[in-house]
Amino acid sequence: MTLLLEQAFTEAKKLEARDQDALAAVILEEMLAERSWDESFARSQDKLEALADEALNQYRQGKTKPLTFN
Repeated sequence: MTLLLEQAFTEAKKLEARDQDALAAVILEEMLAERSWDESFARSQDKLEALADEALNQYRQGKTKPLTFN
């Protein structure tokens, strides 16, 4: 465990039980969301590669326009 995480848990121990549970719920939800994102991203590599190839082909054929931001 890192020093920073240990410090965070030390501070969390000072909270009331309901606040500790709320913090734990947020941490767990964030960890699950991150894991889900990582798994989805890992499964989409072929699709992303195909989209990148398509974009490069369109660029090379002059079918793209520069983005302008106002």
